[in-house]
Order: sequence, then C-alpha cells, then structure tokens
Amino acid sequence: MGIVLGPNNYGKAETRLVRIYRDTARHEIRDLSVTTSLRGDFAAAHVAGDQSNTLPTDSQKNTVFAYAKQVGVQQIEDYALALATHFVDDVGPVHGARVEVKEYAWQRIGIDGGGHDHSFVRSGQEVRTTAVTVAGAGTEQTVVVESGLADLVVLKSTGSEFNNFLRDRYTTLAETHDRVMATSLAVRWVYGETGVDWGASYDAIRQTLLETYATVHSLALQQTLYEMGKAVLERQPAVAEITLTAPNIHHFAVDLEPFGLENPGEVFYVADRPYGLIEATVRREADPT
Repeated sequence: MGIVLGPNNYGKAETRLVRIYRDTARHEIRDLSVTTSLRGDFAAAHVAGDQSNTLPTDSQKNTVFAYAKQVGVQQIEDYALALATHFVDDVGPVHGARVEVKEYAWQRIGIDGGGHDHSFVRSGQEVRTTAVTVAGAGTEQTVVVESGLADLVVLKSTGSEFNNFLRDRYTTLAETHDRVMATSLAVRWVYGETGVDWGASYDAIRQTLLETYATVHSLALQQTLYEMGKAVLERQPAVAEITLTAPNIHHFAVDLEPFGLENPGEVFYVADRPYGLIEATVRREADPT
C-alpha cells in the first residue's frame, strides 16, 4: 500500500486590521480579523519541500492590508469576495480560496446628545462574520458566501418550558413550565446569490432572529432555533440555508429557604459548565423537478 498526500491547504490566520475612513471630519472605523486559506498545486511543498508554488503567508497578510485600502471594507462580504477572487484569479497555483472575516463593532462616544466625530467605544460582545469561498476559473468558477454572527447573548425571563422529555434510570432533571432561557447564539447563513445588499440583509436577519426569539413561546430550545431559522428563510429569499448553534446558559433558582426567604423565580445562579449544546440547520426544501 502506497502513501499519498491527502487534501491540504494553508494560509494566514487572524490578521488584525483596523481601517479608518478620514474622508470627512466625521471618521468611520472598521475593525476586522481576517483569515485566508488557499488550496491548489502545493503537493511539492509537502512531499519535497519545494516552495516554488507557495505564496508566503506573509504575502497573504500584506494583501489583506493592501486590499483594505484598494477595495475598502465597507461591507465585509464585498471585501472577502475581492480577496478570495484575487487569490484564485491572479495567483497561478491557487485553485480555491476561502476568506473568513470577523467584524468587531464600535459605537461613537455620546457627547452633548450626539455621537463624537472621532472617538468610539467597543459595542458589546457580538461579532459579525463572513466566509467567502471561491474555486475554479472562468465560467466554471463557483462562489459561496456564508455570513453570520457570533456571541449574540440573549435571555428571556419567562415564556420557556421544558417537560415531557424522555427519561431513563439516570434522569434526575425536574420538569419545568416556566424557566429562564439564555444562550450565546452563533448563526451562519448561506446566500444563494451574490447580488445582495449585505448590510441591509445582515440587519434584517439579526432583527428577525431577535424578534422570533422574544415572541415564540418556547417548549424547547430546539423548537426556538427552528422557528428562528424558518422566519429568516421566509423573509429573506436570498438565503438558502441557516445554521444556528446555541449553548444553553443554565440559570438555576437558588434555595433561599435556609434563610427563611421565598424565591419565586427571582434569584438565580448561572452555571457555565457543563452546558447543553443545541445545533440545527434549516434549509429550503429541494425542488422535486
């Protein structure tokens, strides 16, 4: 039995980039982490140490910086598309490229009822994401845009149940008809096309996720995730599928009886480990024709 090299790729991970727009006295800021990964004719680098087809990862980093000026980063999807397409179209040995971008939000510092022109404060934990994959050349070239968000922490203090679940000899969990439900959402959605207003789409999807989480009476976190994904697909025809990941941030009522106090669902302790991890993908049904 021979030994051969299997699938491989390489790139530059988590290049930190801040792009400041100074066109007017009121500045704009974009704060990104960019990861590039290339596939192609790189077998010789692995089996013979021959680097003649290998574009250094340092060059990929430099391209990330240069394209922040040349192309700009107003929308991370457009920026990632430009980078991935460049690597595939302009670097001969490269057959496929994946560019992942995380965007960290900043808000203007409030001054006298308005936002300061050039001073900012980091906005919460939430991160906007995209991953663009470009492969092939010419009319055979394929493009996949997968956008999303991470670390969106949400909580509802009622309107959530968990009961009538399967039991076995190791089950000790009590049923509940009124519980705190909290999670830190990570959501990824795949676009079925590229002619999209990325910013408007992101804002609308985020709002749909939050509205659905808030308004659906939850019989299980699984049900809530499905309803959130379903609502996005119903309202966003450009989205082909959506994947939601939700660690269950457990809130347990504290027993205050030893202190002569009642606790009707008012005081909790939060357990961050171990936690339930719920994941679901919601997609459009295939056309039977």
